[in-house]
Amino acid sequence: MSIKKDIRALTKTELRDFFVANGDKAFRGNQVYEWLWSKSAHSFDDMTNISKETRQMLETHFVINHIQVDDMQRSSDGTVKNAVRLHDGLVVESVLIPTGSRTTACVSSQVGCSLDCSFCATARLKKMRNLNPDEIFDQVAAINQESLLYYNHKLSNIVFMGMGEPLMNYNNVLKSIEKITSEEGLGMSPKRITVSTSGVPKMIKKLADDDVKFNLAVSLHSAIDEVRSEIMPFSKAFPLIDLKESLEYWYAKTNSRVTYEYVVWEGINDSKEAIQALVKFCKYVPCKVNLIEYNPIDDGDFQQAKPQTIDDYISILEMNDIIVNVRRSRGKDIDAACGQLANKKS
Repeated sequence: MSIKKDIRALTKTELRDFFVANGDKAFRGNQVYEWLWSKSAHSFDDMTNISKETRQMLETHFVINHIQVDDMQRSSDGTVKNAVRLHDGLVVESVLIPTGSRTTACVSSQVGCSLDCSFCATARLKKMRNLNPDEIFDQVAAINQESLLYYNHKLSNIVFMGMGEPLMNYNNVLKSIEKITSEEGLGMSPKRITVSTSGVPKMIKKLADDDVKFNLAVSLHSAIDEVRSEIMPFSKAFPLIDLKESLEYWYAKTNSRVTYEYVVWEGINDSKEAIQALVKFCKYVPCKVNLIEYNPIDDGDFQQAKPQTIDDYISILEMNDIIVNVRRSRGKDIDAACGQLANKKS
């Protein structure tokens, strides 16, 4: 038996050609494309303005490998975590984060993760595979529906900060963003999308060369090579001097400010030396710093820094005219906060 192709792998032109080849009108391809992307149809039976015979013909040739939200948890702070089952039975997680009048989707790009950050629960899952563009798109569409249901407005922002390293799934991530931002998809502005990377210099340069319009965030956590390679072992292959060069290249090409994600831990990066190193790194390109509250992953090796240390970071960064924000964690009670996504059930 031949395996049916997922119809969402076809372009609109290919869909139009398919219908012409099967004795139908080309515009039928436009209708199906709209159902697949703008209306996020889960099955061919959802396509109510297409004849039953045509739907049966599509069923014969294709499948729609749509995600299923297996389990949805709601935090006491309003955060929603979805356990998303893929067509092959694998599971990833995505999160809806409400803040004031905004809702943000935190989406995954890989099953597991290809990197080895020692403070992150996701990194303990072996990388099983990359997500396809439609699987990333489906996460966003599902969270958009939840935003409408629970908060009565469409999704405001998207961050690629869930499971996986987005730049290690480069082509599929960019294809998903193309669909998310298209008027034939969800029609979101790319300026409301942030792709977060642990710092892969070659791929950051490729983003710049590809003239992307979304925002870039880098999980930095230390501007001292020895410390960074201790907590993020993969970064031994990508020293800070290479990361610096790639970010300078990014800014020169895009004129877009970089965001540094930065967790402060007791005994790791809570020294004055660590703060000064960050200040120096921030001088290379226009940027802002998000200081992120640490979310424990049970082993006790990492502890949140003392409040005074956070205050020291804030005051010294601001003294050097560097924008700094403190990001409080959301959804900790359902393991939905940064670094906690590991397919754990309640």
